[in-house]
Amino acid sequence: MFKQLGIYTAVGFVALVLLLSACSEENTESQTDVSPDLENAVETAGAEEAPEVIKPHKGLDQEVTPLKMERDGSDVYIKMTAQITDIDIDDGDTYKAWTFNGEAPGPLVVVNEGDTIHFTLDNMDPAIPHSMDFHAVHTAPDKGYADVEPNEDGTFVYQASNPGVFMYHCGTDPVLSHIANGMHGVIIVQPDDGYPTDDEVDQEYVLIQNEWYQYNDLDNMTNEEPSQVVFSTKALHDGQPNTNGTVGALLDEPLEANVGDKVRFYINNVGPNELSSFHVIGTLFDDVYIDGNPANHQEGMQTVGLPASGGAVVEFTVKEAGTYKFVTHQFNHVQKGAVGKLIVTE
Repeated sequence: MFKQLGIYTAVGFVALVLLLSACSEENTESQTDVSPDLENAVETAGAEEAPEVIKPHKGLDQEVTPLKMERDGSDVYIKMTAQITDIDIDDGDTYKAWTFNGEAPGPLVVVNEGDTIHFTLDNMDPAIPHSMDFHAVHTAPDKGYADVEPNEDGTFVYQASNPGVFMYHCGTDPVLSHIANGMHGVIIVQPDDGYPTDDEVDQEYVLIQNEWYQYNDLDNMTNEEPSQVVFSTKALHDGQPNTNGTVGALLDEPLEANVGDKVRFYINNVGPNELSSFHVIGTLFDDVYIDGNPANHQEGMQTVGLPASGGAVVEFTVKEAGTYKFVTHQFNHVQKGAVGKLIVTE
């Protein structure tokens, strides 16, 4: 996990011990209180092994909780959970993920431009506060994205005033830990007047790119390369696959289209750290809407750059039968799992 710290680690460790010994008594009253339940998260700091599972999370594998959404005119009532659920991210690699609703990425949320979102977060995590940061809304973060304490719930109201394909994630500090441990997903705000190409589209899917690191290891998440980079899909329509961020998920459950179809992907790179250079091998993008906003229209693109949290709507036409792989054109990430396929038949 840590790379050749050598003598610098030994010297730093000795200095740290001396410093803590000298200062422990005078700083006792000024230290921030840390819940005993969280102490296990840092028990192995400095050891050359992955951090242990936080004590209240040991043996905890909460069942997937369905997303709850109800509409009353332009008011949309959404209830989600923050919970701890085991996610298989690779063969033989199960991650005790911090999740929304037991999925990583979390469940797809789709609303309309102008909707008022009444959002409730039920924090089922027994140890850690969580929150919701919707990139699709305007709100004061200390109010609209406020922490919800363990075993409590909180309700927040905001308007989805801009169309597009947006990331959502837990915004509780340290944000990197919460996103990288699995608390991320996508919210689509459908434009009032649709996209200019709506009548041309035959198939549409949602794609999400994310990274995995060593379990709950903030140093690794901050300073090292991801262990896996993966694509998942969330069902936009009945009968479509709905996967977690698992290596090979969209090779095992490929997307489908017919020759001549115009295919639309709603895509988001939830990161948390890496760029995506999204490309479909064997075709070009006829139409691209950066961040999913109809005003940001481009044509004839080979690759679409997606910063961490960036989204897009990309459309292309498949002219021959065959297997079309989609990748990030950063091929070191393809080697780590960032590849899926679209099967095109006559």
